[in-house]
Amino acid sequence: MTESFRRSGAYEDPRGDGQDPFPYRQQHASPVNPGNAGNAGSAVNPEWPAPPAHPPAYPPAYPPAQPSKKRAKGPVALLAAVAIAAAAVGGGTAFAFQELTGKDTVASSSTSTNVVPTGQRGSIAAIAKAVSPSVVEITATLANGTSTGSGVIISSGGEILTNNHVIAGASSVKARTSDGKTYTAQVVGTDSSKDLALIKLDGASGLKPAALGNSDGVAVGDQVVAIGSPEGLTGTVTSGIVSALDRDVTVSTDESQGQGQDGGQWPFEFGGRHFNGDTGSSTTTYKAIQTDASLNPGNSGGALIDANGNIIGINSAMYSAAAASDSSSAGSVGLGFAIPINTVKADLAKLRSGSRS
Repeated sequence: MTESFRRSGAYEDPRGDGQDPFPYRQQHASPVNPGNAGNAGSAVNPEWPAPPAHPPAYPPAYPPAQPSKKRAKGPVALLAAVAIAAAAVGGGTAFAFQELTGKDTVASSSTSTNVVPTGQRGSIAAIAKAVSPSVVEITATLANGTSTGSGVIISSGGEILTNNHVIAGASSVKARTSDGKTYTAQVVGTDSSKDLALIKLDGASGLKPAALGNSDGVAVGDQVVAIGSPEGLTGTVTSGIVSALDRDVTVSTDESQGQGQDGGQWPFEFGGRHFNGDTGSSTTTYKAIQTDASLNPGNSGGALIDANGNIIGINSAMYSAAAASDSSSAGSVGLGFAIPINTVKADLAKLRSGSRS
């Protein structure tokens, strides 16, 4: 377009008087033919200087066009494209940063999230603050007394995960949240083969569900935090590490087997030895996460949490050197077990369906 424009208007008469503004060009282009009398009026005036060897590249009345302005569109367009790309990358970076800082995170039953900000990852205080509202104390009324355990909120409407042995054989179940409110609970589903149960709080709403993580990503040595209600002390926080994985833990599937065990000392078998009493003849074995985080009677059904604030296990058993009949001297010796959260998630649909097994 630039070159075409120059040819059509480059040699127009800027004076508007009809005279050729470039006599040199016209005379040079039409020399006299001596053999043609009709060309006499076109003779070159000898007083005029000789024409230049080459006509001017541009008419004197028109300064050269500025092609740089049109060529500038290329770099400008490129810069604009780069700016757009940078904005797109910037948006993605902002989104990634938002994810990493844990802003606007929500509870998830299928992925790991950052419940605590990245800068506070591993902070026990930050984990406790973020997750404690999602852990409840459970009291089950039995035929011969009561038992105390813990549970993890998984929906704002009051669905609670806990151990089957916490509510097994109970005539009524109550739960107390971290803000002190007490709810009556109904048993929704149980699975004694995995020592899991799902209960639902009556009339609950607006509760804070925990974020369920990915226990397949857990490694020996990872930092963990346990939250529960040992000895009825609601919201007790302890910490430690994952000390082993895939430990075979055997528990009773007989509802009456653990009843009457004072202080919540539920019997289980590990490494060929019985702890906290006899498990009986009806048992089930599951692969557990082993932790040295302090677990005490009443921690059963509570949360085992990773450094990002995700639930990676449901605490289910603890070893105590004290005899089952002497719960006053029972305590943690750094050998506790939790059901991996991926095992729990695989069983969740069955529990929600109302299955009792």
